[in-house]
Amino acid sequence: MSIIKEEAKKLIDKLPDQATWDDIMYEFYVKKKLAIALKAAEEGKVVYQEEVKKRFLSK
Repeated sequence: MSIIKEEAKKLIDKLPDQATWDDIMYEFYVKKKLAIALKAAEEGKVVYQEEVKKRFLSK
């Protein structure tokens, strides 16, 4: 079984019995976004908060 499929099963098992489809989809969405963000951070593809402030305030 693939790692992603195993993680998906674990995530669903952690949800309460009365979880809705929306709850499941939200959890998958957050999991995916966090994985993307962590990969970007590992690769140094991040913009620090101070730089973001400078960019927005200079417009």
